Amino acid sequence: MDRFLYLSMSGAKETLRAQTVNNHNLANASTTGFRASLEAFQTRAVAGSGYASRAYATDATTGWDSTQGALQNTGRDLDIGVQGEGWIAVQGADGREAYTRAGDLRIDPSGLLMNGAGHPVLGDAGPVTIPANSSVMIGADGTVSIVPIGSGPETTAQVGRIKLVNPPAQSLVRGEDGLFRQIDGADAPADADVRVVSGVIESSNVNVANAMVKMIELSRQFDLQVKAMRTAEENAATSAQLLRST
Repeated sequence: MDRFLYLSMSGAKETLRAQTVNNHNLANASTTGFRASLEAFQTRAVAGSGYASRAYATDATTGWDSTQGALQNTGRDLDIGVQGEGWIAVQGADGREAYTRAGDLRIDPSGLLMNGAGHPVLGDAGPVTIPANSSVMIGADGTVSIVPIGSGPETTAQVGRIKLVNPPAQSLVRGEDGLFRQIDGADAPADADVRVVSGVIESSNVNVANAMVKMIELSRQFDLQVKAMRTAEENAATSAQLLRST
């Protein structure tokens, strides 16, 4: 009886954890460049002395979905979307290099190029800064060019190049800040084959319909686990009553 109860209890707890991951994905369905988290259930034996006669359910995040989100046209010169594989290098709050697919760029009052989340965009020699200008253009290779104030549109000056990288997906891990970093802590080298498109941003790759269906499925699974715990309690009470009457 206790095995039945333990499995139901752990299953309910881990179902709530899976629901948290799924709801987090849903909450970021409109977040630029977001990558959905993946999770899976497993059954494991309880560790300890004695026979492995007890099992429990566990849910663990198994990684993230590397599928590219849709590129949405914005017509804004500072918006960029990575075509295919690759990442935009930014500086995290901890000062370390990190990677994102969010290309909703802007220029702060000091001329620093940042993304929508407020992370400075990195170039070949640190954060990219933009001098005063009348217009800004970003090339397919990440080259940032401007038309200086007082000059005509035929005059452009290159002021930097956004660092674009393409490390293997299995070498990346997502941090609490939503940015990706290499597991070994090293900075990925720039990759000249990574290309960006100007005037677009990449949407989240969360499939809202699938996430809603999964939310309903997990809710039903939780209800079944709770009912199983109630059944175990009723069976235990009935068994105790039978023992008292004999």
